[in-house]
Amino acid sequence: MKKLDLYIIRQFLSTLAMTLMGFVSVILVVDLIENLDRFIDNSIPAGITFTYYIYAIPWFINLGLPMSMLISTVFTVGVLAKRNELTAMKSNGISLYRIAIPITSIGFIVSLISFELDNRWVTKGNKARYDIERQYMKRKARVRTQKEIRNIFLQKNEMNHISLAKFRPESNAGNDITFITLDKGTVTKRMDGKTVKWLDSLRVWNVQNYSIREFNENGSVKSTIISKKDTIIDLNFSPDDITQQSKKPDEMSYSDLTDRIQQLKENGVDSTKWEVDRYFKISFAFTNFIIVLFGIPLVVVRPKGGLSFGAGMGIFVIFIYYVFIKLGMSIGYSGITSPVTAAWMGNILFFIGGILLLIFVRK
Repeated sequence: MKKLDLYIIRQFLSTLAMTLMGFVSVILVVDLIENLDRFIDNSIPAGITFTYYIYAIPWFINLGLPMSMLISTVFTVGVLAKRNELTAMKSNGISLYRIAIPITSIGFIVSLISFELDNRWVTKGNKARYDIERQYMKRKARVRTQKEIRNIFLQKNEMNHISLAKFRPESNAGNDITFITLDKGTVTKRMDGKTVKWLDSLRVWNVQNYSIREFNENGSVKSTIISKKDTIIDLNFSPDDITQQSKKPDEMSYSDLTDRIQQLKENGVDSTKWEVDRYFKISFAFTNFIIVLFGIPLVVVRPKGGLSFGAGMGIFVIFIYYVFIKLGMSIGYSGITSPVTAAWMGNILFFIGGILLLIFVRK
């Protein structure tokens, strides 16, 4: 690594650190002001509020990284231009492409870090924050415990599969349950029930209006029990297993979303929204790399006053970028385009725009 690379990297990282701290502080203060009435109305202790925002910091960092990367790129290249260092480099045969290598390399590395941060810490922090909201924020809560969860599918082990059309967490009761027992991939027993209710004292389920069928090795029905009465059955799962199904995508890692999507597909349920959210986890992380490509030419395109122009354009670019991200996700959720296209639409457009701008200002 040459001295030039070290010089650019040192200047970029110092700017990035200060910018990121600034953005995180602003986001934290804005979020606190926005939620202050909710904390007061619910009489939430200061310690819980402090814990809530400790868990929010990874999310704030991940949210502020793309903005910080763009501003740091603009200021790093802008300072080089303002000090005439950019002109000196060009006069010595160092092209803009060569100057961009250390900055884009950092952008790529930060993208990988952002993806890992989201999967390890942001999802854990979001889950902890949402748990606090569900527990303490009964009034004006942004995240509430769902009154009814639909289309539930559980696989406790290789032998037992459960599906439930509806479940109400407040009463621990549900409708239309199917419990299947497998042996080496073959169905050996199936239980269907119209209504089901959890008996906490016994740690079992009360099933009403049910049927139980047992099958032989050939798949033929061996015995059948049909009753409109109720019975007590240990189904090897509890309401806690069901409420895990109501997790928001923000609370799930990439691998968790992959497992959830596979589970939904196996049970014939539309998984489009979940697929969009899964692909978005990757596309949002690589926003840090693409935004750097777009930011480098913003200063060079106007040598005079390039720093102020680049900073102004940077804010505008960030705004437009987030508009395209939200637009893409909305299109994906509605099924107009494929989930991967919807998640990457903004990145693809800005990547092409960044490459074209670099070619335009190369001289």
